[in-house]
Amino acid sequence: MRKHIPNLITLLNVLCGCVATVFAVQNHLEMAALFVFLGIFFDFFDGLAARLLKVQSALGVQLDSLADVITSGLVPGIVMYQLLGMSQSAGAILDVGSSSDGDMYWVGLKASLLPFLGFLITVASAYRLAKFNIDENQVSSFIGLPTPANALLILSFPLILLYHGNDLLNNIILNPWFLIGTTLLSSYLLNSRIQLFALKFKNWSFKDNALRYSFVIVSLVLLLTMKFIAIPAIIAFYIISSLINNLNGPK
Repeated sequence: MRKHIPNLITLLNVLCGCVATVFAVQNHLEMAALFVFLGIFFDFFDGLAARLLKVQSALGVQLDSLADVITSGLVPGIVMYQLLGMSQSAGAILDVGSSSDGDMYWVGLKASLLPFLGFLITVASAYRLAKFNIDENQVSSFIGLPTPANALLILSFPLILLYHGNDLLNNIILNPWFLIGTTLLSSYLLNSRIQLFALKFKNWSFKDNALRYSFVIVSLVLLLTMKFIAIPAIIAFYIISSLINNLNGPK
């Protein structure tokens, strides 16, 4: 029975991803974010449980990635689809011409097709997870942005609109060029060759885990002071601190 505990936790991640998908399709993005956060929580603890119980398995590795495709791949893609649609409804799209029947066009395409660009995040996430499963160099660190981190970034935007919304933030987040740029950048980061540290503590020594402890402390401070606006800042800090750490020799 013990060997099945981590897989059961992973299946809870799958369930959260399915529920989040339904909410995202219905444009209830706050609830979608809640279940993605819960799914990521389970995603963290399934691996921890497997290590503590010493029941790591090839099945668990595959199941974990399949769960992430839903929770951290499909849902962010749908959320970006919704945000791109909202950017058009909000009138944020640039006036680049119209047809005789009044339909807007964007770079030669009807504007209604633009939101589908959001699913590039899903495609990039699936590709990253497939590579991760066959890459033996991502044990103590990651190569490219982990899908849960990318999901947190994308899901933070509707939460910022809801809880921190003002004219400046709304105009930035609902600007289609910002959303297009974010989609392209996140898709690149998912499959980039940038080495990023993992929050895996081999021991509790501060000397051996100074970067990890510093990241956790800074992240908590940012979350307490900035709330949801802190999430993009934390992701940026994660990438920048990893790059600096790489210059000093990855640990």
